[in-house]
Amino acid sequence: MQDWIIGIINQYGYFGIALLIAVENIFPPIPSEVILTFSGFMTTVTDLKIWGVVLSATIGSVLGAVVLYSVGRLMSPQRLERLLGGKLGRVLHLKREDVRHAGAWFARRGKFTVFFCRFIPVVRSLISIPAGMAKMRMGMFLLLTALGTLLWNVVLVYLGAFFGSSWETVVRYVDTYSVAAIAVVAASLVGFCAWYFLRRSKRR
Repeated sequence: MQDWIIGIINQYGYFGIALLIAVENIFPPIPSEVILTFSGFMTTVTDLKIWGVVLSATIGSVLGAVVLYSVGRLMSPQRLERLLGGKLGRVLHLKREDVRHAGAWFARRGKFTVFFCRFIPVVRSLISIPAGMAKMRMGMFLLLTALGTLLWNVVLVYLGAFFGSSWETVVRYVDTYSVAAIAVVAASLVGFCAWYFLRRSKRR
């Protein structure tokens, strides 16, 4: 996959970067760190400019996020409540009220969550779906997404340019960060679920 990514950037420049980042946002397994750091390196040996790479990557990120946000808008809370009211809810031990609680939580913490999740691989893409489900205002969603992804893109592109032909070193460090960040998120999610179900069973 890495050779394929490099080939597209070499052939299509800024357009290729925007396209790859947009696809990466929709299909998280595509590594944005490879796209961004290699693009940063390319600014040292081609006519590509750092500002152009950052702008292209940010546009691609926002476009990809809008696609997943739209998917979330289609998955209305009412539809999810109906699903949880049947067999799926019994299997997952979830109720319709849980959807309302999650929606209320996102209404309070959504802005903070959308912005800071842009710095966590995989989660940075998937967070757009609950934002759409919660019907976060499009203008606010676009602003938070653009700011968060802009910072992420600036850091990785500049690191790629700084390390030059050793840009793959950055990828290895980011991979380590990615594993650690996802592990922390997963542990936090498990802990929250355990706390939530324990509290609910105590109420019963």
